[in-house]
Amino acid sequence: MNIALRAVHDSDLPVFFRQMNDPEALRMAAFTPGDPADRDAFEEHWRKIRASSDVVRTVLGDGDVVGSVAVYGQPGEREVTYWIDRAYWGRGVATAALRDLLAQVRDRPLYARAAADNTASRRVLEKCGFETSARARGFAPARGEEIDEVVLHLAD
Repeated sequence: MNIALRAVHDSDLPVFFRQMNDPEALRMAAFTPGDPADRDAFEEHWRKIRASSDVVRTVLGDGDVVGSVAVYGQPGEREVTYWIDRAYWGRGVATAALRDLLAQVRDRPLYARAAADNTASRRVLEKCGFETSARARGFAPARGEEIDEVVLHLAD
């Protein structure tokens, strides 16, 4: 599969909204919006993201929208995030997309967070050079409870 990144288009947002309302994906991600089905909140969130200095890209798989990847936050505290349609899990899409983004965004250090039990996401981050630097607990809206999370970092 050919993976490419491009700027987010308005036409991508309905796809992202559908992807972010997959119950299994929500549970896996854990740290999600309080009400992912709130379309107005989703639209407002994306309006703010697209107006910011964050680096946000649509992930294409063979030309189809399969997710998003981003670097966001203040210099020195910037984090990465990604969301890949569940239909594409296990195919190396997230790893390829994140590697591509890391080649475009040379800021370091970068950080990432993942639910401690989300081994697939942790593996993507590790393949891209991130290392676990801390453990924490936080409220995971998608699970309705506080859970363990890992904090990872990518140095120079």
